Amino acid sequence: MYLTSEIKKEIFKKHGKSEKDTGSSEGQIALFSHRITHLTAHLQSNKKDFGTQRALLNLVGKRRSLLDYLKATDIERYRAVVKKLELRK
Repeated sequence: MYLTSEIKKEIFKKHGKSEKDTGSSEGQIALFSHRITHLTAHLQSNKKDFGTQRALLNLVGKRRSLLDYLKATDIERYRAVVKKLELRK
């Protein structure tokens, strides 16, 4: 499986406050971004996998919602996450 518990811990350790801090917006956005890149690569080779395409759109929507929440509550954390994950050009 592409997303093991070790990978999750590493993502949360790198982007959250600690590896057990799974509730922070930064950690969740980083996890969604990791999953989105994996599903995007999968869809490039499997163009007719519509279930995965729907799941990808749901993940993008969830990440967008978290980013909007973070932007409304703390703009500096939002800018830091966007810069760290390179979400904008």
